[in-house]
Amino acid sequence: MNVKALGLTGIAFAMYAFPALAHHSFAMFDQTKTLELQGTVKEFLWTNPHSWLQIVLTDPQGKTTEWSIEMSAPTALTRDGWTAQSVVPGDKVTVTAHPIRDGSPGGQFLSIILPNGQRLAHSYRDP
Repeated sequence: MNVKALGLTGIAFAMYAFPALAHHSFAMFDQTKTLELQGTVKEFLWTNPHSWLQIVLTDPQGKTTEWSIEMSAPTALTRDGWTAQSVVPGDKVTVTAHPIRDGSPGGQFLSIILPNGQRLAHSYRDP
């Protein structure tokens, strides 16, 4: 009977563990490509489970495009020197990111150069 209970516990654990692993997949990003994006911060969302940086890029013809840059959780970003006030709307920044594979305007955050020249990066250690 104990073996059966242990087996059911193992199955239940696996059912909850697999979604957590899938959640941390970066498969949607093309990690063979890196983009440098110069734009203006629209919003910085210091939220769990992932923080988000919304930046607006303007092309030479004046057309604007909003990019969504996915980041890690605030706890992981804090270890890399971030605070909730590291960027604010209106900041002119340069962001380095892996683009989304389907070409939509978004990416996986790698680093940022702030208006004062400071560079903040993310090491992608687990929290």
